[in-house]
Amino acid sequence: MNAVSQVFAMLAAAIHLVAWPLESYLYGHPRVRYLLTGSTADAPEVWLWRFNVGFYNLFLALGLVTGLVLLHTGHSGSGRAVILYVTAFMVAGGITLFSSGPTKLWRVALAQAVPAAVVLLTDLL
Repeated sequence: MNAVSQVFAMLAAAIHLVAWPLESYLYGHPRVRYLLTGSTADAPEVWLWRFNVGFYNLFLALGLVTGLVLLHTGHSGSGRAVILYVTAFMVAGGITLFSSGPTKLWRVALAQAVPAAVVLLTDLL
């Protein structure tokens, strides 16, 4: 796996690591809600859903970290497979969010999908 793919895999992991506490623990703050949804309106009924989505982001980030560790510890085939699977999952999630959500969620969808898409494109081409 080339250096560009690895750098963008680390960037995608970092984005998802940042999203984890924002969605799981800090969603009650109006500025965080605005960053994630484009609105400061409180929706306490979605707290459990947001908590779960935050951990989904943590698990995706940990998947990329695991793939990078495998890549650099003599298991390059396994590491590459894990990284490509997780980044494909991130791209699919970003596309789903972009196509199903309000247009104000396009920034979040791009943040999720673009670094992962760069990993796929630079590694597979």
